[in-house]
Amino acid sequence: MLHLQIHKIPTAVVAEFRADHVLLASAADARDLLMQARGERADVIALHVENIAPEFFDLRTGVAGAVLQKFQNYRCRFAIIGDISNYTSKSEALRALVRESNRGKDVWFVPTVDAMLNHGW
Repeated sequence: MLHLQIHKIPTAVVAEFRADHVLLASAADARDLLMQARGERADVIALHVENIAPEFFDLRTGVAGAVLQKFQNYRCRFAIIGDISNYTSKSEALRALVRESNRGKDVWFVPTVDAMLNHGW
């Protein structure tokens, strides 16, 4: 079952998706989430780590690149919520992506929903 919670903060409308299954495994899935989020007038999509396919975190697969490009094309910011240390411990490239993303304004890797909402969009 898909759960969508809308968070309205002073600087953004965040669509937080949750499900008991993977929601994001391809650029096509990103497009579907974008369409749902746009229907709610959200400008940020937030997903929990458990709702993202493991292939996303293996940068060699190209899934992350395709997904992040889709979000950028639609000018939608993206937050990944949860502990990804099991992925970053195995990949310097992913650690670098996380560091660079968290310095920017479009993609964030955050540990909790509260951290996401107080990120300073």
